[in-house]
Amino acid sequence: MSPNDPAPDAIVAVRGLSKTYKSGFQALKRVDLDIHRGEIFALLGPNGAGKTTLISIICGIVNGSEGTVTVDGHDIVRDARVARGLIGLVPQELSTDAFESVWATVRFSRGLFGKAPNPVHLERILRELSLWEKRDAKIMTLSGGMKRRVLIAKALAHEPRVLFLDEPTAGVDVELRHDMWQMVRRLRDAGVTIILTTHYIEEAEEMADRIGVIDRGELVIVEDKHTLMRKLGKKQLSLQLQSPLATVPAELAHWPLELSADGQTLTYTFDTQGDDTGIADLLRQLGGMGIDFKDLHSSESSLEEIFVSLLRNGA
Repeated sequence: MSPNDPAPDAIVAVRGLSKTYKSGFQALKRVDLDIHRGEIFALLGPNGAGKTTLISIICGIVNGSEGTVTVDGHDIVRDARVARGLIGLVPQELSTDAFESVWATVRFSRGLFGKAPNPVHLERILRELSLWEKRDAKIMTLSGGMKRRVLIAKALAHEPRVLFLDEPTAGVDVELRHDMWQMVRRLRDAGVTIILTTHYIEEAEEMADRIGVIDRGELVIVEDKHTLMRKLGKKQLSLQLQSPLATVPAELAHWPLELSADGQTLTYTFDTQGDDTGIADLLRQLGGMGIDFKDLHSSESSLEEIFVSLLRNGA
């Protein structure tokens, strides 16, 4: 298999994708990415990193400058109608007729893709999104959270195989955010592939199977979430000492230890991938030196710390 061939289970395959605007700004720089069928993929990155540009090109809203994208084997340029019909997009902003009813706008979205009317499917979506009781309400009368649900209903109306969620929970309350997480899981269980961009690290940590980090138009890393956290995460053991130390003793200089400013806490950082953490040896040595502790606890890097570290250090 050539390096440019998509992975066997890839439903979206991006190869050498670049985007340069007339101003000369390069929003994407030769991005290669496979999205696996049936996964939840989170794309993380700061503002202006290229997240929305990448999604917009895959969805056929913006043209790439070079490179190719296929969706379930269909080229988004040569076979645009079929490729676009496989995709649902939930944008950040609501752009729909404020005077239309929820039912009318969702039915219209399905019709745009040439799909035969299917009121049973639309009712199922609206019930799933807690919108059924609001089906006759004009969109202008809905709360912000309900309007966000309408966006999702519109994106699902034509039964897409791939769903893009661009900052789906920006500005929504915690309860709605958790409702959306549950709905996304149900969609994935039903066979829909989900790609979401998010600023909320806990959203990616909670939801994603794999994570891609994009910065200044380049994919910094793409990795299974648990592998990423295992590879790049740090574990720390903090020991609350019985008696404060002025400095870390010379005999312990070869250990990766840090002493708190008040001398009360000794922190040991160890490799999560190592076969032997070294904790037992460290504790034995401390006991042999008469350094006693009254409490200890361990902590692990969060995805947010890994993300910040990646952007600070490049790849």
